[in-house]
Amino acid sequence: MKNLFEIIIFVSGLMVSTLFAQDIHFTQMRYSPLNLNPALAGAEQNLQAVVNYRDQWRSVATPYQTIGASVDGRFKEKRGGNGVLAWGVNFFNDRAGDARMTTTNANLNLGYHLFLNRNSSLGLAIQGGFGQRGIDPAGGTWSSQFANGEFNTALPSGENFDQMNFSHFDAGAGIVYHYKEKEGYMRGNDQFTLTAGLSAFHVNQPSSSFLVGGQDDLAIRFSGFVYADFGVSKSNFSIAPAIYYNRQGPHQEILAGSYLRVLLKEGSKRTGFIKQLATSYGIFYRFGDAFAAKFMIEYSNYALGFAYDFNVSSLTTVSNSRGGVEFFLRFVLPNPFGHSSKARIN
Repeated sequence: MKNLFEIIIFVSGLMVSTLFAQDIHFTQMRYSPLNLNPALAGAEQNLQAVVNYRDQWRSVATPYQTIGASVDGRFKEKRGGNGVLAWGVNFFNDRAGDARMTTTNANLNLGYHLFLNRNSSLGLAIQGGFGQRGIDPAGGTWSSQFANGEFNTALPSGENFDQMNFSHFDAGAGIVYHYKEKEGYMRGNDQFTLTAGLSAFHVNQPSSSFLVGGQDDLAIRFSGFVYADFGVSKSNFSIAPAIYYNRQGPHQEILAGSYLRVLLKEGSKRTGFIKQLATSYGIFYRFGDAFAAKFMIEYSNYALGFAYDFNVSSLTTVSNSRGGVEFFLRFVLPNPFGHSSKARIN
């Protein structure tokens, strides 16, 4: 009975993902910036490079694996200018289940950040690129193959496939507000930053159906977020709360929580021989789905992050609460540990 229950859940999940194509997602959304909002290109750093990896549902079926990478930055700013042009490149590849359903995207991002005042900016960006989807029906199991109480993969799938691989143009856009106020005095730890944005992906709604006569246009994904960082004055601690919202067709996702960051070592201000070191610990909740435990270590310009999802949805019976594991590696310029009084955001 348990095996039958697992099969029903797995087949139902496969049918849903086939009928209503959804985007990939990372639990560490802030550290997959151009999948969160195209206008995050150049919004907070002069240069940022991130690599992401996610492995999920290993306890349920063939694991779903996602890799992603992005690089973004700013073009050289004109002295005395009121804004700066920004650029970005991002890529991801996702492989799902026994049928090896693959989704690949590669995009270019171009934006402009207007300096509103000494501490804040407002940025707009567009995203355009190439999308590709593929499937291997021979690797999957289908409802028409369920006979006499078990699956017989020798039976035909019963699906009228039109194409196993296809590509399409993809487009999106976003807007981001960023505010940053650095420490008022050395070791004050009273810095504060806030970033918020809205974006839309797949605004051209490309077709994503594998079936003959299929009507499965990729729905627009609307994304909104707010995250902040503020220091606990005269301590080595800072807090980084965040909330993220995504909606695509009938599906929605809300993720909220906070990091606690601990500065373990301050760097040398003159020689630079001693590098800064900090760790962060976070708990987030994806409403109706999972709790996520997060850990991050920062060393000078580098950061390494880890997250694990503990499934609490109706799939728990099969997943045994095991959701997904995720890593990222990031490099940024300038050094995020920099100290100075109120400074221009760039």
